[in-house]
Amino acid sequence: MSEADSEVTKGKAAQEGPERASSPGIVLAVAGLLWTAAMIWSARASITRHTNAEMEVTSTAYAMPGAVSASLVAGAAVALAVRAFLARNGREPGATVRFVLATGAGLAVGLLGALAFFTINTEGWIYAVVAGTVAAAATIGGALAGFRYPRVTAAACAGAIAVFLVRILLTFAQDTLLPALGAGDTAASQASAAGYFGFVQGALGGLAAGLVTHRLMRHARRRSGTDVKWPLYALAGAGPGLLLVVSELLTRTAGARVLELAGKISELELTVQQVLSGTRLNIALVVLFVGTFTAMIAVGRTLGSPADPSASASATTAVSAPTQAPADPEEIERAARAEDTEPVGSQKDD
Repeated sequence: MSEADSEVTKGKAAQEGPERASSPGIVLAVAGLLWTAAMIWSARASITRHTNAEMEVTSTAYAMPGAVSASLVAGAAVALAVRAFLARNGREPGATVRFVLATGAGLAVGLLGALAFFTINTEGWIYAVVAGTVAAAATIGGALAGFRYPRVTAAACAGAIAVFLVRILLTFAQDTLLPALGAGDTAASQASAAGYFGFVQGALGGLAAGLVTHRLMRHARRRSGTDVKWPLYALAGAGPGLLLVVSELLTRTAGARVLELAGKISELELTVQQVLSGTRLNIALVVLFVGTFTAMIAVGRTLGSPADPSASASATTAVSAPTQAPADPEEIERAARAEDTEPVGSQKDD
């Protein structure tokens, strides 16, 4: 290796070193795993308590989206923890090896979650579909952790957990909020209030996502001593919403058979599934846009305000202009006497 190549390698290592130092620790991975375990446990309890096959199908369709979104975040969080563990000595594998290891870590998380669903009934294809969807979500999350900027992925995962906590808190206050949003005795008023409630969930969740991601990005900057460009702050704020969108797409594609089977039970159930799918996507988009906007405002407030252009121009002109020497008093006196003795006829008439 030549000396120039050695210098380039050292420069790249110095640039990527702060990114490794800012990778998340075990806390985010534990939070993601706890969230996934809670969603899977809740789904199993909801499915297994019913003896009617139709109720099992509908309960599975209701529980699958939450388990998929939690598995996506858990796969990314665990992969980030593995990546930080491998880089603890200051050196990290190459991009290809790093991507393979992160994807493998996500797959391991996905297989554990899939096993929890598959063991409910090993002869039912519906649980195999749910297990496969959960495994795919965690694997995709692990792959996301293999990208160049782990601080962005970590902030997005933490923001997604913040969105989940906001939704939990709003669920406890649902009985109070729905009447305030116009819910009455009619089905139309209840549907309208439910739509407003979903918008409130998305807006508050996006606000929490933007603030949490910005806070973590600033913390990573202080730890590493380096900062990233402001578009990555916006990407981190949009990350929780993007994760929710990916989760919904997986639910509608990999888990489509479960939703279709639930819709075949009755016309009412078909309508409910369609409404729930639309509501989840709308909430995800609101979280995406509000989170992005909040993060951009937060990072904009931390940037230094530029100086006044006119003031800068005046200061530059004053500095660059040559300094004139004061006039000689004798020259001033001679000029004054010349003006006094100038003939009157030499002046122009008006």
